[in-house]
Amino acid sequence: MKKQTIKEVLQDYKKVLHHDITVYGWVRAFRSNRFIALNDGSTINNLQIVVDFENFDAELISKISTASSLKVVGEVVESQGAGQTVEIIAKKIIILGDNFTEERDKTILQPKKHSLEVLREQAHLRFRTNLFGAVFRVRHAVSFAIHSFFNQNQFFYINTPIVTGADAEGAGEMFGVTNFDLNNIPRDEQGDIDFAQDFFGKKTNLTVSGQLEGETAAMGLGRIYTFGPTFRAENSNTTRHLAEFWMIEPEVAFNNLEDNIDLAEDFLKYVIQYVLDNCKDDLDFLDKRFAEEQKSKPEKERAKEGLIEKLENVVAKRFKRVSYTEAIEILLNSKENKKGKFAYPIEEWGADLQSEHERFLVEKHFECPVVLFDYPKEIKAFYMKLNDDNKTVAAMDVLFPGIGEIIGGSEREARLDVLKTKMAEMHVDEHELWWYLDTRRFGSVPHAGFGLGLERLVLFVTGMTNIRDVIPFPRTPKNAEF
Repeated sequence: MKKQTIKEVLQDYKKVLHHDITVYGWVRAFRSNRFIALNDGSTINNLQIVVDFENFDAELISKISTASSLKVVGEVVESQGAGQTVEIIAKKIIILGDNFTEERDKTILQPKKHSLEVLREQAHLRFRTNLFGAVFRVRHAVSFAIHSFFNQNQFFYINTPIVTGADAEGAGEMFGVTNFDLNNIPRDEQGDIDFAQDFFGKKTNLTVSGQLEGETAAMGLGRIYTFGPTFRAENSNTTRHLAEFWMIEPEVAFNNLEDNIDLAEDFLKYVIQYVLDNCKDDLDFLDKRFAEEQKSKPEKERAKEGLIEKLENVVAKRFKRVSYTEAIEILLNSKENKKGKFAYPIEEWGADLQSEHERFLVEKHFECPVVLFDYPKEIKAFYMKLNDDNKTVAAMDVLFPGIGEIIGGSEREARLDVLKTKMAEMHVDEHELWWYLDTRRFGSVPHAGFGLGLERLVLFVTGMTNIRDVIPFPRTPKNAEF
């Protein structure tokens, strides 16, 4: 008989009722030397194991404690107590792994005693808590739904390089990759680092985006998407930044800006609906946690909706589409701006919007997700299509409540002459991106795409408030533990 997960037993208990089965898991609690709460990670719910201690060796019973791992053989019966439909009357218990808490801090596996900050320091153990079990099961569901959406819509999954010589963003905040002995770095006659002697024969970095390479694939395959790790060397310790995170970047030949916005809205709604349909138990738990967290906040800072209600509303409501110019007018004339409540006051058209401005538009003014489009060309990347007004580019950002920007994208500049002019204005080296320019030389077409940070979407869906709590092992300044 194949091994059954606890989720399978609880979902299909009628198939195994009054049969002997074998289950495996870790002890979440052991009450009165009689009731074991067993969990195997497949679900947030525990399976109750009933132990008649008269039928078991006292030494075995004494070794069972929180975090011990067990193999249990027993009969599935209808539960006599509250809180569970069925339980197992244990006939055989084998301890697979003892819990040696005496060798370390005895509270290490008592998560109720720990803050999220402490649990980050024990990232290798936090998977065993209800909270992080729920978060990472939801993260899996989000990732699966992303692949499912693109597969259903005839996109091809492309793996773009992690090591690259191109800076897609033009920001320069990249991690260098080298094979040099850092104590003996070769230099040329001018005293500069001689990258010609390095492993790749040139200066290389960890990628900040797979977009440019993705565009080349879209020029032959039509619809593609990337889903992989990306890296930013920002020295930032905010709750919104990671040095290593996962990005999803679709690129579609023959799409314009409006098509791109439609794709982003359909994509986000599909993924969120998938989580609502397939993660009910975990979302119920996270919804209750979210409600408790809101109670501790000042009344005016509390969310207007519960977590599940928020997710359902995002799926139900059409995203509001607003030009950057209209958004600036709204912000300029807002009470918050006039009374100096913004940390970054809006003074004129051309301002680079901050998270506080994005959240004001979403949470207070429109009260629904917002798509901003047609940004000033000066504050956007070189590859974005220049509009006819010569002032703005065909860029778009999707803004979500509690998060701000969750997707950023654009129609790309498909005209070779315009692209070369923009690259010169922004000091982007044509020689480094000769291959990118070739895509505009040989059968160039209008095309568009966007980038979504996986962790930001998981942050939104789970109601967590720190991005370090939705990635298994966060990489941040001065922190590369585990």
